Amino acid sequence: MKRNTLFILILLFSITAKAQVWEIGVTGGAMGYIGDLNQNKYLKLTNFAFGGMVKNNIDGYWSVKLSVLKGQIESYDFQSKSQQERDRNLSFFTPITEASLQVEFNFFDYGRLWGKKRITPFVFSGISGIMFNPQTKLNNKTYDLKNYRTEGQTQNYKTNALAIPFGVGVKINLSENFNLIGEFGYRTAFTDYLDDVSAYYPTASQLNDQPNITVERTQLSDPSISKIGVTGTQRGDFRKNDTYMFGGITLSYTFVSQKCYSF
Repeated sequence: MKRNTLFILILLFSITAKAQVWEIGVTGGAMGYIGDLNQNKYLKLTNFAFGGMVKNNIDGYWSVKLSVLKGQIESYDFQSKSQQERDRNLSFFTPITEASLQVEFNFFDYGRLWGKKRITPFVFSGISGIMFNPQTKLNNKTYDLKNYRTEGQTQNYKTNALAIPFGVGVKINLSENFNLIGEFGYRTAFTDYLDDVSAYYPTASQLNDQPNITVERTQLSDPSISKIGVTGTQRGDFRKNDTYMFGGITLSYTFVSQKCYSF
Protein backbone atom coordinates (compact mmCIF):
# COMPACT_ATOMS: atom_id res chain seq x y z
CA MET A 1 0.00 0.00 0.00
CA LYS A 2 2.78 2.41 0.92
CA ARG A 3 4.57 1.58 -2.33
CA ASN A 4 1.42 2.30 -4.34
CA THR A 5 0.91 5.60 -2.55
CA LEU A 6 4.53 6.59 -3.16
CA PHE A 7 4.24 5.65 -6.84
CA ILE A 8 1.10 7.80 -7.22
CA LEU A 9 2.79 10.77 -5.52
CA ILE A 10 5.83 10.47 -7.77
CA LEU A 11 3.58 10.26 -10.83
CA LEU A 12 1.58 13.33 -9.80
CA PHE A 13 4.78 15.24 -9.10
CA SER A 14 6.24 14.36 -12.48
CA ILE A 15 3.08 15.57 -14.22
CA THR A 16 2.78 18.85 -12.33
CA ALA A 17 6.50 19.52 -12.53
CA LYS A 18 6.62 19.13 -16.29
CA ALA A 19 8.14 22.18 -17.94
CA GLN A 20 5.78 24.34 -19.98
CA VAL A 21 7.51 26.12 -22.88
CA TRP A 22 5.72 29.39 -23.62
CA GLU A 23 6.26 32.14 -26.16
CA ILE A 24 5.09 35.72 -26.33
CA GLY A 25 5.60 37.87 -29.39
CA VAL A 26 4.74 40.95 -31.41
CA THR A 27 3.70 40.78 -35.04
CA GLY A 28 3.84 43.20 -37.96
CA GLY A 29 2.85 42.74 -41.58
CA ALA A 30 0.08 43.45 -44.07
CA MET A 31 -3.48 42.41 -44.88
CA GLY A 32 -5.18 41.87 -48.21
CA TYR A 33 -8.57 40.80 -49.49
CA ILE A 34 -10.17 38.38 -51.97
CA GLY A 35 -13.85 38.73 -52.77
CA ASP A 36 -16.38 40.43 -54.98
CA LEU A 37 -14.09 43.39 -55.68
CA ASN A 38 -10.90 41.35 -56.05
CA GLN A 39 -11.56 37.96 -57.54
CA ASN A 40 -8.15 36.92 -58.87
CA LYS A 41 -5.24 38.58 -57.05
CA TYR A 42 -4.62 36.00 -54.33
CA LEU A 43 -1.37 37.53 -53.03
CA LYS A 44 -2.28 41.23 -53.06
CA LEU A 45 -1.48 42.78 -49.68
CA THR A 46 -2.64 46.38 -49.33
CA ASN A 47 -2.59 47.65 -45.74
CA PHE A 48 -0.39 47.48 -42.65
CA ALA A 49 -1.46 45.15 -39.83
CA PHE A 50 -0.06 44.47 -36.38
CA GLY A 51 -0.76 42.28 -33.36
CA GLY A 52 0.57 39.98 -30.71
CA MET A 53 0.48 36.36 -29.64
CA VAL A 54 0.90 33.93 -26.75
CA LYS A 55 1.89 30.36 -27.59
CA ASN A 56 2.25 27.10 -25.70
CA ASN A 57 4.77 24.73 -27.30
CA ILE A 58 3.57 21.26 -26.46
CA ASP A 59 6.72 19.70 -27.90
CA GLY A 60 9.09 20.27 -30.82
CA TYR A 61 6.32 19.65 -33.35
CA TRP A 62 3.03 20.94 -31.96
CA SER A 63 2.04 24.36 -30.62
CA VAL A 64 -1.21 26.09 -29.64
CA LYS A 65 -1.36 29.85 -30.23
CA LEU A 66 -3.71 32.62 -29.17
CA SER A 67 -3.24 35.74 -31.27
CA VAL A 68 -4.81 39.11 -32.02
CA LEU A 69 -4.48 41.12 -35.23
CA LYS A 70 -5.66 44.54 -36.27
CA GLY A 71 -5.50 45.93 -39.79
CA GLN A 72 -7.53 47.07 -42.77
CA ILE A 73 -8.58 45.67 -46.13
CA GLU A 74 -9.79 47.60 -49.16
CA SER A 75 -10.46 47.46 -52.87
CA TYR A 76 -11.43 50.03 -55.51
CA ASP A 77 -12.94 49.21 -58.89
CA PHE A 78 -11.47 52.32 -60.51
CA GLN A 79 -7.99 50.81 -59.98
CA SER A 80 -8.90 47.56 -61.76
CA LYS A 81 -7.47 46.49 -65.12
CA SER A 82 -10.91 45.19 -66.07
CA GLN A 83 -13.06 47.69 -67.94
CA GLN A 84 -16.19 46.00 -66.65
CA GLU A 85 -15.08 46.50 -63.05
CA ARG A 86 -14.04 50.10 -63.68
CA ASP A 87 -17.50 50.75 -65.12
CA ARG A 88 -19.09 49.19 -62.02
CA ASN A 89 -17.09 51.62 -59.83
CA LEU A 90 -17.74 49.99 -56.44
CA SER A 91 -15.29 50.51 -53.59
CA PHE A 92 -14.87 49.77 -49.90
CA PHE A 93 -12.45 49.78 -47.00
CA THR A 94 -12.96 48.11 -43.64
CA PRO A 95 -10.97 47.80 -40.42
CA ILE A 96 -10.46 44.19 -39.32
CA THR A 97 -9.99 43.10 -35.72
CA GLU A 98 -9.22 39.41 -35.29
CA ALA A 99 -8.85 37.12 -32.28
CA SER A 100 -7.62 33.67 -33.25
CA LEU A 101 -6.91 30.28 -31.69
CA GLN A 102 -4.54 28.27 -33.90
CA VAL A 103 -2.71 24.96 -33.90
CA GLU A 104 0.73 24.84 -35.51
CA PHE A 105 2.61 21.79 -36.77
CA ASN A 106 6.37 21.99 -37.31
CA PHE A 107 7.88 19.72 -39.94
CA PHE A 108 11.10 19.42 -37.90
CA ASP A 109 11.73 18.97 -34.16
CA TYR A 110 12.14 22.70 -33.53
CA GLY A 111 13.53 24.91 -30.77
CA ARG A 112 16.75 24.91 -28.82
CA LEU A 113 14.87 24.78 -25.50
CA TRP A 114 12.64 21.84 -26.40
CA GLY A 115 13.70 20.50 -29.83
CA LYS A 116 16.71 19.78 -32.01
CA LYS A 117 16.37 22.04 -35.08
CA ARG A 118 16.88 25.79 -35.21
CA ILE A 119 14.80 26.26 -38.36
CA THR A 120 11.61 24.60 -39.57
CA PRO A 121 8.72 25.18 -41.96
CA PHE A 122 5.27 24.86 -40.40
CA VAL A 123 1.56 24.87 -41.23
CA PHE A 124 -1.32 26.21 -39.15
CA SER A 125 -5.09 26.31 -38.91
CA GLY A 126 -7.72 27.09 -36.32
CA ILE A 127 -10.70 29.35 -35.67
CA SER A 128 -10.99 33.15 -35.58
CA GLY A 129 -13.53 35.70 -34.50
CA ILE A 130 -13.53 38.93 -36.48
CA MET A 131 -15.11 42.37 -36.33
CA PHE A 132 -15.39 44.55 -39.44
CA ASN A 133 -17.24 47.62 -40.73
CA PRO A 134 -17.28 48.20 -44.51
CA GLN A 135 -17.18 51.86 -45.50
CA THR A 136 -16.73 53.94 -48.61
CA LYS A 137 -16.32 57.57 -49.60
CA LEU A 138 -18.75 59.39 -51.85
CA ASN A 139 -18.45 63.12 -52.58
CA ASN A 140 -15.78 63.37 -49.86
CA LYS A 141 -18.11 61.90 -47.23
CA THR A 142 -17.51 58.58 -45.48
CA TYR A 143 -20.46 56.17 -45.25
CA ASP A 144 -20.92 53.10 -43.05
CA LEU A 145 -22.32 50.87 -45.77
CA LYS A 146 -24.22 48.44 -43.53
CA ASN A 147 -26.64 51.26 -42.59
CA TYR A 148 -27.61 51.86 -46.23
CA ARG A 149 -28.58 48.28 -47.16
CA THR A 150 -27.25 48.76 -50.67
CA GLU A 151 -28.70 45.50 -51.98
CA GLY A 152 -32.21 46.14 -50.67
CA GLN A 153 -31.84 44.15 -47.44
CA THR A 154 -34.63 44.49 -44.92
CA GLN A 155 -32.17 44.74 -42.03
CA ASN A 156 -28.49 45.47 -41.46
CA TYR A 157 -26.10 42.56 -41.80
CA LYS A 158 -23.90 41.57 -38.85
CA THR A 159 -20.43 43.08 -38.67
CA ASN A 160 -18.91 40.19 -36.74
CA ALA A 161 -18.27 36.67 -37.96
CA LEU A 162 -16.23 33.53 -37.57
CA ALA A 163 -13.38 32.72 -39.94
CA ILE A 164 -11.09 29.77 -40.63
CA PRO A 165 -7.38 30.71 -40.74
CA PHE A 166 -4.90 28.50 -42.56
CA GLY A 167 -1.42 28.97 -43.95
CA VAL A 168 2.28 28.26 -43.89
CA GLY A 169 5.40 29.76 -42.39
CA VAL A 170 9.02 29.39 -41.34
CA LYS A 171 10.49 29.60 -37.83
CA ILE A 172 14.11 30.50 -37.07
CA ASN A 173 15.55 30.13 -33.58
CA LEU A 174 17.86 33.18 -33.33
CA SER A 175 19.14 32.27 -29.87
CA GLU A 176 18.06 30.15 -26.96
CA ASN A 177 15.10 32.41 -26.23
CA PHE A 178 14.42 34.50 -29.34
CA ASN A 179 12.64 33.38 -32.51
CA LEU A 180 11.90 35.01 -35.85
CA ILE A 181 8.73 33.70 -37.50
CA GLY A 182 7.48 34.48 -40.98
CA GLU A 183 3.99 33.43 -42.07
CA PHE A 184 1.43 33.85 -44.81
CA GLY A 185 -2.14 32.71 -44.50
CA TYR A 186 -5.76 33.14 -45.54
CA ARG A 187 -8.90 33.63 -43.47
CA THR A 188 -12.12 32.34 -45.01
CA ALA A 189 -14.86 34.37 -43.34
CA PHE A 190 -18.37 33.08 -42.73
CA THR A 191 -19.81 36.22 -44.29
CA ASP A 192 -20.04 37.68 -47.79
CA TYR A 193 -20.21 41.26 -46.57
CA LEU A 194 -16.61 42.22 -45.80
CA ASP A 195 -16.95 44.39 -48.91
CA ASP A 196 -20.71 45.15 -48.66
CA VAL A 197 -21.23 43.24 -51.91
CA SER A 198 -22.98 39.87 -52.07
CA ALA A 199 -26.23 39.56 -54.02
CA TYR A 200 -27.96 41.59 -56.72
CA TYR A 201 -28.74 45.17 -57.66
CA PRO A 202 -32.01 46.04 -55.88
CA THR A 203 -35.24 47.43 -57.26
CA ALA A 204 -36.19 51.08 -56.83
CA SER A 205 -38.95 50.11 -54.39
CA GLN A 206 -36.46 48.23 -52.21
CA LEU A 207 -34.26 51.32 -52.00
CA ASN A 208 -37.26 53.55 -51.22
CA ASP A 209 -38.25 51.77 -48.01
CA GLN A 210 -36.06 54.24 -46.09
CA PRO A 211 -37.14 57.56 -47.71
CA ASN A 212 -34.81 59.71 -45.59
CA ILE A 213 -31.72 58.14 -47.19
CA THR A 214 -33.08 57.00 -50.57
CA VAL A 215 -30.76 59.27 -52.58
CA GLU A 216 -27.63 58.09 -50.75
CA ARG A 217 -28.71 54.44 -50.96
CA THR A 218 -29.23 54.72 -54.69
CA GLN A 219 -25.81 56.30 -55.23
CA LEU A 220 -24.02 53.83 -52.95
CA SER A 221 -25.78 50.84 -54.47
CA ASP A 222 -24.79 51.82 -58.01
CA PRO A 223 -22.02 54.46 -58.12
CA SER A 224 -21.29 53.81 -61.81
CA ILE A 225 -21.31 56.86 -64.04
CA SER A 226 -23.49 55.19 -66.69
CA LYS A 227 -25.73 53.47 -64.09
CA ILE A 228 -25.07 49.92 -65.23
CA GLY A 229 -26.76 48.39 -62.18
CA VAL A 230 -29.69 46.64 -63.80
CA THR A 231 -32.19 45.37 -61.24
CA GLY A 232 -31.69 41.67 -60.51
CA THR A 233 -28.19 41.42 -62.00
CA GLN A 234 -25.23 40.35 -59.88
CA ARG A 235 -23.24 43.11 -58.19
CA GLY A 236 -20.24 40.87 -57.39
CA ASP A 237 -19.23 37.25 -57.86
CA PHE A 238 -21.10 34.07 -56.92
CA ARG A 239 -18.84 32.96 -54.07
CA LYS A 240 -20.68 32.83 -50.74
CA ASN A 241 -17.73 33.85 -48.57
CA ASP A 242 -15.19 36.63 -48.60
CA THR A 243 -11.57 35.97 -47.68
CA TYR A 244 -8.80 38.12 -46.29
CA MET A 245 -5.13 37.30 -45.90
CA PHE A 246 -2.22 38.22 -43.72
CA GLY A 247 1.50 38.04 -44.27
CA GLY A 248 3.90 39.07 -41.57
CA ILE A 249 6.84 38.56 -39.25
CA THR A 250 6.76 37.82 -35.53
CA LEU A 251 9.58 38.33 -33.06
CA SER A 252 8.99 36.10 -30.06
CA TYR A 253 10.57 35.35 -26.70
CA THR A 254 10.52 31.83 -25.26
CA PHE A 255 10.50 31.08 -21.57
CA VAL A 256 9.98 27.99 -19.44
CA SER A 257 7.34 27.81 -16.74
CA GLN A 258 8.02 25.11 -14.17
CA LYS A 259 5.00 23.92 -12.18
CA CYS A 260 5.50 21.80 -9.08
CA TYR A 261 4.01 21.07 -5.70
CA SER A 262 5.96 20.82 -2.47
CA PHE A 263 5.35 17.90 -0.18
